[in-house]
Amino acid sequence: MSLLQVQALEVSYGPVLALRGIDLEVAAGEIVGLVGANGAGKSTLLRAISGLVKPRGGSIQFSRIELAAMASTRIVGSGIAHVPEGRRVWPDMSVAENLQLGGVRCSNAEKESDRLESVLGLFPELRSRVKQKAGTLSGGEQQMLAIGRGLMSRPKLLMLDEPSLGLAPVVVQRLKDLFRTLRSDGLTILLSEQNARLALGATDRAYVLAEGRILASGTPRELMNNADLISAYLGERADPAV
Repeated sequence: MSLLQVQALEVSYGPVLALRGIDLEVAAGEIVGLVGANGAGKSTLLRAISGLVKPRGGSIQFSRIELAAMASTRIVGSGIAHVPEGRRVWPDMSVAENLQLGGVRCSNAEKESDRLESVLGLFPELRSRVKQKAGTLSGGEQQMLAIGRGLMSRPKLLMLDEPSLGLAPVVVQRLKDLFRTLRSDGLTILLSEQNARLALGATDRAYVLAEGRILASGTPRELMNNADLISAYLGERADPAV
């Protein structure tokens, strides 16, 4: 069943067309990747889905509800959480306060304390730091906090923008394991990444973007068997089995 369906989406920044006729579909329970170089349009696509930029044309449907003209606050309430590039935690607030703010728009009847306990169970590194200011955490811990903050709203769809940026390989592997755990718990994930190894190693399907267009889509194995695609747009051979 399709949870998210994007059709003929166009987004412009002034005279510059950033997205050109994007067609994309994400089924419930999938991890879907967006792969491409910096400036390919991945972040703009996520921002359009979450209502932070308004499309010039096209359709964005989530659970068969049109989002294109909906306010971003309502989109969060509908079940979409967006973890932006660069983590963007509130540095002078504690870990607990950051997490609590992530659940402000939660429509789930589950108690905040139960949601907080669930997130801390996924990130034991944060449990001993709940009173610590977020700005004093390491980069990897801040990324865990940003993801945890998104999970506090109990979303149906979690969108992650460049979560591996600037992180050590051991933390990147930890994130890959986390995505699989979340998927096994029933969460749907849309993952934007320049890191082809992470994106294709952790996803069920992926779309390759360049200059605001989708160039190819398929399973990780199908994409990695395309030699021209690898050399021109992915930049490295990334074994999906890794």
